[in-house]
Amino acid sequence: MSKIYSFLKSLGPGLLFASMAIGTSHLVLSTKAGAQYGWIMIVPILLANLLKYPFFEFGIRYTNVTKKSLIEGYQNLGKRYLWLYAFITLISTFTILAALYIVTAGLFANLFKISGIPVHIIALGLFALISLVLIIGRYRLLENSLKLVVSILFVSLLITTVLVFYKGQVAPVPDFTPPPIFDEVGVLFLIGLIGWMPTAVEASGWVSLWGMEKLKSMDRPPTTKQALQEFNLGYFLTTALAVFFMVIGWKTLYGTQTELSGNAVVFADQVVTLFTAHIGNWSYFLIAVAAFATMFSTCMTAHDAITRVSLDVLDKLFDTHRFGQNKKAFTLGVLTMAVINWVVITLLGANMGNLVALATFVSFVFAPILGWMNHKTIISKDVPHTSQPGKTLRILSYLGIFFLSAFALYYCWISFFS
Repeated sequence: MSKIYSFLKSLGPGLLFASMAIGTSHLVLSTKAGAQYGWIMIVPILLANLLKYPFFEFGIRYTNVTKKSLIEGYQNLGKRYLWLYAFITLISTFTILAALYIVTAGLFANLFKISGIPVHIIALGLFALISLVLIIGRYRLLENSLKLVVSILFVSLLITTVLVFYKGQVAPVPDFTPPPIFDEVGVLFLIGLIGWMPTAVEASGWVSLWGMEKLKSMDRPPTTKQALQEFNLGYFLTTALAVFFMVIGWKTLYGTQTELSGNAVVFADQVVTLFTAHIGNWSYFLIAVAAFATMFSTCMTAHDAITRVSLDVLDKLFDTHRFGQNKKAFTLGVLTMAVINWVVITLLGANMGNLVALATFVSFVFAPILGWMNHKTIISKDVPHTSQPGKTLRILSYLGIFFLSAFALYYCWISFFS
C-alpha cells in the first residue's frame, strides 16, 4: 500500500503532459486521420509517439537526477542553444495559445449553445478564468484539477470508442474510393499529424519545469524510477487517447466524404453532431463534454507551461534568479500571456492560419535539433553515468532524430521548392 500511495503522490508532470498534449493533435488531427484515411492511420500515430518518447523522457530524467531544469541543461551546453530555445518559445508565445483558445471557445459555444457572442469575447472569458485559476492555485491546484479532468476525459472517450465499435462502421457513400496517402495532400497531412503527435518536441522543456515544481511541492521527492513511472503513465494515456480519437473518426466519418471545417465553432458542431448521429442523440452531452475537456485542459496546461518557460529562459539568458522563483513575476507572466494572445485573436484572427503555419514551420524544422540537444544533455557530465538512459533508449533516440530530420527536410523542400 505504501508503494501505491507514494506513486499516487508522485502523479503530476506526466498527467500535465497528457492533458497538454491531448489537444488539437488529438481532437482535430487524429479525428481527421481516421475520418479521411481510415484505420491505417494507427501506424503513423503509434510511430510518432514511439520515436518522440525519448526526448520527453529525457526531460523528466534530467530534472529528477540533477534537480535542474532541462533549460539549464541547454545553458550548460552553450549559450547559443539557450538562445535557440528562446527563439522557439517566442514564436510559441504569439501563436500556440491563441490557436488553442480559439478552438476551445468554439467548443464552449457549441456545448452551451451560445449564439450571437463573437468567439474572441468567449475566448476573453476563458483567458480570465484560466488566468485566475493559475494565479490563485499555481502548480498544486493545476495538478489536482487536471487529475479529475484527465480521468473524466479518458472514461468519456473510452465509452465513446466502445460505443462506436458496437454500433459498427458507418456506411460509405456510393462508389467511395479511399484517398491516396502518399500524394502531395496525403504527405502534407502526415507531416502535420506526425509533427504534432503527441506534441511539439519543445514541450520537453515544459515537462522538465513541471518536474521541478513537483520536486519543490513534496516533502519526500519521488525517486527517478517513480518519476519515470508516473510520466510513462501520462504518456500511455496520451497515446491511447490519440488512438481513441482516430477510431472514432474512422468509425463515424470514414467513407462519408465529409469535409471538416477549419472554423472553430463550425468544426466543434460538426464533430459532436456527427458522432451523436452515429451513436445516438443521448450521447451528445457526453461527447461535447469530452471534446471541451480536451481543449480546456490543453489551454490551462499550455498557458502555465509557456509562462514558466518564458520566465525561466529570461532568468538564464540574463543571469538572474528574479523571475522563475517570484510569485509576482509568475502572476504578471500569466496575465501578459493572456493579453498578448487575446490581442492576437482579436486583431489577427483572420491571419491565424498564417501564424499557426509559422509556428508549425518553426516546430518542425527545429524538432530534430531540439531532440539532439535533449540527447546531448542527458549524456552530459551533469548526469551520472548510472542514471543515463540505456542502450535501447539511446538507439530509439537516434532513430527519432533521424526520423524528425527526414520530415523536417522534406517539409522545407515542399515549402520552398515545390
